[in-house]
Amino acid sequence: MSNAPVIVLVRPQLGENIGKAARAMLNFGLTEMRLVNPRDGWPNPSAGPAASGADIVLDQAKVYATTADAVADCEHVYATTVRKRGVTKPVVGADGAARLIHSQPGRHAILFGREASGLETEDVALARHILTVPINPEFGSLNLAQAVILAAYEWSRIGREQAENTGPLVQPTAEEELLPPAPQDDLEGLIAHFEKLLAPRGYFFPESRREATARTLRSVLTKPGWNHLEVRTLRGILSTLERPERTSD
Repeated sequence: MSNAPVIVLVRPQLGENIGKAARAMLNFGLTEMRLVNPRDGWPNPSAGPAASGADIVLDQAKVYATTADAVADCEHVYATTVRKRGVTKPVVGADGAARLIHSQPGRHAILFGREASGLETEDVALARHILTVPINPEFGSLNLAQAVILAAYEWSRIGREQAENTGPLVQPTAEEELLPPAPQDDLEGLIAHFEKLLAPRGYFFPESRREATARTLRSVLTKPGWNHLEVRTLRGILSTLERPERTSD
């Protein structure tokens, strides 16, 4: 199956859980794991035995200092969380995310938070979608590998379902003619450009609300799914506004 998502473990705490997540991934054909600042460093000797043979996932795993770095080349980012944490994003289930991954071009990444506390608000703010599943309100405790296997299974299941239903001829859709969304790194540049222009003009005043205001701005700029040409156009507009006004002779 094509368009396999990247699995990003954000600040994982235990090597055993990284190994179990790798095992869950490989069970359903996913091999690309990225680690953001793992607590006990990497490589971790506890990960191998827990992976039960999923060594290809661990051997190819890459480590990043920040979540933004880990998803910089991805056009679609999903944050797994049981609540929105003050960030307004479209919400999809594991099956809905799987359908988006199979239908939308570009790189897709699924973020999973640390075992004890999940994703931080800053991590969720990077995402285009919130990925959540219905769960018992009396006991909403999934471990890391369980969360990974839910997403991996649905990606595999939807891929098989679509492959079986695909005939020899497929009618192109309007969406196929559109450019894919810009990578996260392009959006980070756009957001930073906006913040650079807005800060001197008091947009983030009062200081006590600065973090919340910046988070709302990020949400507004990531929600539309700008493609790289649209991002370039917006950056050009901002660069023009930065220049001194021309005076007529």
